[in-house]
Amino acid sequence: MLNHPKNKFLHFHYLAFIVQFSRSLIIFAGLLLIWQSIILFWHLPDYILPSPSHVFSTLYHQRNLIAIQTLPTLIETLLGFTLGIVFGCLAALFLAFFRPLAHWLLPTLIISQAIPTFAIAPLFVIWLGYGMASKILTAVLMIFFPITIAFYDGLCHTYAGWLDLARTMQAKKWRIFWHIRIPAALPRLASGIRIAAVAAPLGAVIGEWVGASRGLGYLMLNANARMQIDMMFAALIVIIMLALILYFSIDKLLRLLIWWE
Repeated sequence: MLNHPKNKFLHFHYLAFIVQFSRSLIIFAGLLLIWQSIILFWHLPDYILPSPSHVFSTLYHQRNLIAIQTLPTLIETLLGFTLGIVFGCLAALFLAFFRPLAHWLLPTLIISQAIPTFAIAPLFVIWLGYGMASKILTAVLMIFFPITIAFYDGLCHTYAGWLDLARTMQAKKWRIFWHIRIPAALPRLASGIRIAAVAAPLGAVIGEWVGASRGLGYLMLNANARMQIDMMFAALIVIIMLALILYFSIDKLLRLLIWWE
C-alpha cells in the first residue's frame, strides 16, 4: 500500500509540511533571540519594548480576553477572504470573456487599489456601521485586486498549442474555456490566493482600527491608549499566527487540489 502513487504523494506532502513547520519554528526562535538581544544590548524598558517573556506571560494570563477578541477578527478574515476570492474570480472571468471592456475596467481596478485603505475604511464604517460588514468589506478590498489580476493573467496566457489543438478538434468556445483555459490558469490563481491569505487578516484589523467595538484591532487600540505595550505585542503575535496558519493551510490545500502545479 505504501508504494501506491497516491500514498507516496500524500507522504511527500506530509513530510514537506513537517520540514516547513520545523523551519518556521527555527526562524521564530531566531527572531525571539534577536528581540531579547536588542533589549539586553540597549537596556530598553518594558514601556518601549517588552521582553518576549513578558509578552508571552501576557498572552497566557490574558488568554480569555484575547481569545474573545480573536473570534470576531477570525470571522471577518475568513468571510473577507472567501468573498474576495469569489468576487476576484468573477471579475477575472468577466474581463477574460469581454476583452474589449478590459481596457476600460482595468484602470478602475487599479484606481481602487491606489486609494489608501485608511482613507476609504472610515467611509465603510459610516456606510455600514461598526459591525462586521465594514471590516469584511475592507478585507475584500485588499485582496480583490491580487486575485483578479492573477487569475486574469492566467486566463490570458494559456499555452497556444493547447488552444490550437482544441480548435482543430472543433471544440466549442465554452468547452475550451472550461476544460483548458481555466485549469491552465489555476496555478496563477493559486499565487493570488496565497497573497490574499496573508493580506486578509491585515484588512480585517485595519477595519477594526478605523472603527470597531471588538476584535484584535480594537484590543490593540485600547492597549495603546493605556500604554499596555505588552498587550499590543500579544495581539500582534496572535495576528501573525492567524496569517501564518491561514497561509500554510491554504497553501497545503492548493497543492493538493492543483496537483499539476
